[in-house]
Amino acid sequence: MPHVELTYSANLEDIVDIAGLCNELRRASIEADVAPVAGIRVRAIRCQHYSIADGDTKHGYIDFSVRLREGRSDEVKAALTKKLFDSAKQFLRNDFKHHSIALSMETRDINSSFSPKTGSIRQFLGNA
Repeated sequence: MPHVELTYSANLEDIVDIAGLCNELRRASIEADVAPVAGIRVRAIRCQHYSIADGDTKHGYIDFSVRLREGRSDEVKAALTKKLFDSAKQFLRNDFKHHSIALSMETRDINSSFSPKTGSIRQFLGNA
């Protein structure tokens, strides 16, 4: 893994290419080379109800969290955090110029003792 989960305010639906941002974060996760490609998951959840800053509906937000299996050093997690956050900022650079958008991120460990995993993705990947 990492598992990347975005939440975003509904008012950004027609402003930001959310699917494109998901793909950008997936590519950046692969480039970071901290986990097998088969374990990467990126998903986005639209938040219909939200309130931001002074309550003006012109403000929007994108918050994403990255969950990783424990065992990686703080240096590795810091590099991944920087890679993904920088990729998101770069992807959103034009949107920031024209719209009020807050971007935030958090990276945290997953305790493998309490997070079982199984699946067949690896057998369907051409290069894994």
